[in-house]
Amino acid sequence: MVRADGGELIVNDGVTPYDLATPLFSDYALKLRTVWLPDSETASYAERDAFDFPVGSVITKTFYYKRHEDGIEIGTAPQLSSKSVSLAAFRLIETRILVRREEGWVALPYIWNDEQSDAILKRTGDIKPLTLVRADGERDHFAYLVPNQNECAACHATNADTKEIQPIGLKARHLNKPSAYSPGFNQLDHWIASGLLRAPDAHNVAANAIWADTDAPLNDRARAYLDINCSHCHNPNGAADTSGLNLEPDAEGPALGLCKAPIAAGGGTGGRHFGIAPGSPDASILLFRMETTDPAAMMPELGRALAHEEGVRLIRDWISEMNGACN
Repeated sequence: MVRADGGELIVNDGVTPYDLATPLFSDYALKLRTVWLPDSETASYAERDAFDFPVGSVITKTFYYKRHEDGIEIGTAPQLSSKSVSLAAFRLIETRILVRREEGWVALPYIWNDEQSDAILKRTGDIKPLTLVRADGERDHFAYLVPNQNECAACHATNADTKEIQPIGLKARHLNKPSAYSPGFNQLDHWIASGLLRAPDAHNVAANAIWADTDAPLNDRARAYLDINCSHCHNPNGAADTSGLNLEPDAEGPALGLCKAPIAAGGGTGGRHFGIAPGSPDASILLFRMETTDPAAMMPELGRALAHEEGVRLIRDWISEMNGACN
C-alpha cells in the first residue's frame, strides 16, 4: 500500500490516501492513512457505523514524526506531492494494517527499520524510546508503544458483544470534509465519484467539526474530539459499556457524563465525584483522565504515553463554559 523508495514514502498506484476531520491523538505522531479496494469493488455506506468494505480491502495508517537534531518534534503533515513524502525531514515509526478477510478484519502491526527502507511485521508490538522537542525547547522523554496484535484488536473491537474488529475512522462523519488530497472536492464526494463508495450526496451526511478550527462552535469541536478519541469504547455496546459513559456525538445528560457519578472507574477518578461537573473542569473526572499519564488512570488506556495538551485545553474550555451545577 505504501513503500519507502529512494528516500521517499510512496503511496502505491491505485491506493487512495485520506484524512479525518478530527483525528485520534497518538503522542503527536503524524499519520498517513490509505485505503485500497479490489478491482471493481465498492464500499457500502452506513449512516453511523464504519463503512462495509469488501473482502480483500486493505486499510493502512503510517505513523511518523518530524525530525529534530535532538529527537523528534511536533509538526504538521506535509502535503503529498505525486503521492509521496520526502523522508529527509521525517522519521517513520510504524504502519498498522487492517485487512478484510472472509472471517472479518485482521490487524497487523509493522515496524520500520532504522534505515527507513522497510517495515517488518511484528505481531508482538514494540516500545520505542523517543524524545519530543516542543516549540519552547522543552523535552519530553517517553516510551512510544507500537501495539501488539491483541492490543490492536482491543481498540478496534467496537462492540463488546460480537468482538468483531472494525475500522474506527472510516465513518461518514469523520470523512465528510474538504479533501486534503484532491483539492476542490469534498472527500466523500470524491470517493463516490471514483467508485470507492456507494453513498448519498455528502451534503445530506453528518459531518464532525475540525477540532482545531477555532471558527467552529466550541461544543462541536469538543464533541468531535471526544467522538474520535473515546467513543469506539465509550458507546452503549463498546468495551467500556460498564462505565455507563457514552461519548458519541448525540449523547447527552448523565450518559455524556454530566453530573454522573462513576460506576467502574476504580482509582481513576482523581478524587473527583462526577464525570463532567459543568463549569468546573478541575472537578471533572473526564479531564483528569485526559491529563494524567498514570497508566492506571489515563484515558485512552492505549495509544498514548503523553497528554495531549491542546486537546486537554479544548475540553477544559468546553466544560468551563457549561452552565449548571451538580448536587
